Amino acid sequence: MTDPMERIAAALERLAPAPLPAPDFAVAPAFVWHVGPDRLEPVARVNRVGLGLLVGIDRARDTLLENTRRFAAGYGANNALLWGSRGMGKSSLVKAIHAEVQAEHADLKLIELQREDLPSVGRLLAHLRGAPHRFLLFCDDLSFSHDDQHYKSLKAVLDGGIEGRPENVVLYATSNRRHLMPRDMIENERSTAISPSEAVEEKVSLSDRFGLWLGFHPCTQDDYLSMIGRYCAAYGVETDPDTLRAEAIEWQATRGARSGRVAWQFFTDLAGRHGVRLDGAA
Repeated sequence: MTDPMERIAAALERLAPAPLPAPDFAVAPAFVWHVGPDRLEPVARVNRVGLGLLVGIDRARDTLLENTRRFAAGYGANNALLWGSRGMGKSSLVKAIHAEVQAEHADLKLIELQREDLPSVGRLLAHLRGAPHRFLLFCDDLSFSHDDQHYKSLKAVLDGGIEGRPENVVLYATSNRRHLMPRDMIENERSTAISPSEAVEEKVSLSDRFGLWLGFHPCTQDDYLSMIGRYCAAYGVETDPDTLRAEAIEWQATRGARSGRVAWQFFTDLAGRHGVRLDGAA
């Protein structure tokens, strides 16, 4: 007769199947982490633009590129927080720099981690710790609300606990907020807490654990037009300069915003009107 404990154990295994084994990292340059069950799914073609097409973020580009090259070569490198204005190329820069450095160091892999999957990050790090590759762990659009506990899981990557962060893993995160939580929540907790100076210290200090803070600010009109000009040159779109300028300015006026994302959206429309294929670029 089967032992009752064995039956219980078998039932639990059926409810929570064993995670899939880590993939062959050589099959793709990038992977996406999923849970239920845990798995790393390969991404054969990453949705991105070339590094040379990113305009107006030269300082952030150079700093992050140097940090990534050092990491890929096996030297010390910092976790990086890219924060600031929407649509100014934060996530595009991470993906473009990975492509640039991966061409020099084939063992550098990009792994995307969704914010809602942060509680599983310890299991992901266990997959990566012993692998013969180096990994850029990428968390896009990272932010936390006042009652969000996911930020505690992020500390496993930034601090690493008693084991330390795996030497072959570095985290790049993007956020619209420098301190990863809304300013009104910071002020509210400070004003209502018994000890205001301690109320938000734990959450705000999370951003301090990133060695690099790279700020992205609204672009000028010249930068906006320069972005569009580079896209036209890269994809062979030829049009009258005065007409292009007038249409681009009208486009951003109707959107009520001016950014790299708006520049790309205008160019996508322009390329479509000229019958130019973009081949899945970001």
